[in-house]
Amino acid sequence: MTTIDPAALEALRAWDTPTICNALEVVVPHRRATGFTVEPLHCLAPGLKPMVGYARTATFRAFETSPLPPDAVKAKRDAYYEHIAAPPGPTVVVIQDLDPNPGFGAFWGEVNTAIHKGLGALGCVTNGSMRDLDDCAPGFQLLAGKVGPSHAHGHIVDFGGQINVAGMTVNDGDIVHADRHGAVVVPREAVAKLPTTVELLTRREAVILAAARSEGFDIDTLKRAMADSAEIH
Repeated sequence: MTTIDPAALEALRAWDTPTICNALEVVVPHRRATGFTVEPLHCLAPGLKPMVGYARTATFRAFETSPLPPDAVKAKRDAYYEHIAAPPGPTVVVIQDLDPNPGFGAFWGEVNTAIHKGLGALGCVTNGSMRDLDDCAPGFQLLAGKVGPSHAHGHIVDFGGQINVAGMTVNDGDIVHADRHGAVVVPREAVAKLPTTVELLTRREAVILAAARSEGFDIDTLKRAMADSAEIH
């Protein structure tokens, strides 16, 4: 897996996920209508900075016990944690809950947020559930499909492949940007281009916003501002 300059990833945390989506529409226009979550997710800590990192993907079930023998379940769990800890980092865990009723049991709570934070993960995006909301590791972000009280028969089914969470298809190793709004997969070739594109879009929007907030704003003012904005390159 080719790695990206950690400073380039950290730089993207300066902007929220909607802003990153806006910039991606310019940098990779064919991705305008794909690659982001489209279903609502509950955010554990809305005040945290966006998280940006390498995806570590997995699938999970909790409605029934694992069909594997106990030794195999333990081996799978250990291998999963080794995968989470493997470089490069930082990482964003993305877990698809495969149960018919996703979130029947929670993988995420006090213990797993502490473990994953210690292994270098910034947080997780999942269609499953979270619990222990007051006791989750400080600074660890969770975007989850629901909140629930129990972990039921929770177990990792597999890890490291392609999954789909809340309408977003993710491959292990993809770059994921996420905050309280949702998440988006950032193509590797777009990472370095996003800061200058965000700056351009910000300057264009500033013209329209200034006009919209001005005294005497009307449709003619709007048309002039939109024309002026379009001339900014």
